[in-house]
Amino acid sequence: MSSGLQALEPATFETEEEFQELLARHPRVLDFGSLADGRPLRLVLVAREMGVPTSAESGPAYWLDHLFVDADAVPTLVEVKRASDTRIRREVVGQMLDYAANGARYWPGALLQRSFEETCLADGRPLEEAYAELLGDRSPEDFWPLVEERLAAGQMRLLFVADRIPLELRAIVEFLNRQMRQTDVYAVELTQYRGDGDLRVLVPRIHGEVATAAKSPSGRRTAQRTTRDDMDAAIRSRLAPEPRRIATELLKHAAAKGRLEGGTAKYPSMSVHYPVAGRQVPLWTLSLYDNPAKEELAFSFGSITHHLGPGRAVAFAESLPAVPELQQKLEVQRQKGYNGWPSVTLTSLAAEPGAAEVILAAIEQLMDGGGAPNSFG
Repeated sequence: MSSGLQALEPATFETEEEFQELLARHPRVLDFGSLADGRPLRLVLVAREMGVPTSAESGPAYWLDHLFVDADAVPTLVEVKRASDTRIRREVVGQMLDYAANGARYWPGALLQRSFEETCLADGRPLEEAYAELLGDRSPEDFWPLVEERLAAGQMRLLFVADRIPLELRAIVEFLNRQMRQTDVYAVELTQYRGDGDLRVLVPRIHGEVATAAKSPSGRRTAQRTTRDDMDAAIRSRLAPEPRRIATELLKHAAAKGRLEGGTAKYPSMSVHYPVAGRQVPLWTLSLYDNPAKEELAFSFGSITHHLGPGRAVAFAESLPAVPELQQKLEVQRQKGYNGWPSVTLTSLAAEPGAAEVILAAIEQLMDGGGAPNSFG
C-alpha cells in the first residue's frame, strides 16, 4: 500500500457554530449545478447571520445562517442544523419559509450590497477580487438591484444543510421543489471524514435535484419584465382618476430624467434609477399588487443612504409630502437610520393636494445635490 494513503473515519461536527463557520469559509462544498449559461455554479457569501425583518419599519426578527449569491444574481438562503437537533425534521422548514418570504419583501439591493462589502472587509478580502467572481461586465449598481428583483420574484435557492438529512425533511424538500416554480429547494447532507492531524474531507450528497430537473423549463426563471406599456395599461384599467394622474406623472418624470426598469414579479411594477452624484441611484418602486388589490409607491431609502450618505437621506425625507401614512413610516426610518422602504398608497397621496408635485420637486433637488423645499414651487 502506498505510504501516501491513509484511512479516513466518519466524524461528527462538534458544534453547530463549527458547521456554520466551515460553510462560510468553504462555500465550494455547496457548488453543485451550473449557471444559466452553463458555467459552474460559484456561490459567494453575502453575509453570515443575515438579519430578516418582518416589516419595512422593524429591525431583524430572525437571523438566517448564511446568505450567498451567484453570478446570475440568484440568492441562496442556507440554514444549517446538526442531525442531533430535533428541529431538523420539520421546524426548520417553517423557519426557512419565513426567511424567504420576508427577505423577498424587506432586503433592498442596497442592504445586500452593504452586507456583502462589510463581509469582505471583515474577512480581509479585497472588494475587487470578490466582485470579479460576480459581476462580469456588470457594475455593482446594476448587480444588486437585480438580486433584489430575483428575491421579489421568488427566484432563489433554499438549502437545508445537515450532517444527516432525515427522511421527513427529504420528503418535504422534494414536495416543495415540485410545487414551487421559481424557487429551487435542496437538502444537502454534508458528511465529514477525518484523518491524521488536521486532514478533513467533506462529502456532500444532494437531495432535491430530481424534483428540480422535473420542473417545466417554462416555469423556472422565465418571468417577464413589466414593460412601460404593461404598466400604463394597468394604471388606466385599475386606478381612479387622481391616483392614475399621480402614477402617470411619476412615470413620465422618470422616463425623462431617470431610467425605468420593469419588475419581474407576477404583479405590474416598475423601479426608477436617477443620476445623482455621478451614479445611478434607485429611488422608488411603483407596484400594483393583485391580492389584495393595492397600489403602492415605495422609496428606496437604503439605496439613498448607501450611495449618498445619511445627510442626503434626511434632507430627502424631510422634503416629502405631509401625508400621514407616509410620515408615520418616515418617523420609524428616522429612528432606524433610513435603511428601509417606507411606502405610501397612491390613494393616500391623492388625498393630499399637490403631493405628486412635492415628490417630483424633492427628486429634482436630490439630483441637483441638495435638500428640497417642503412644498412645491
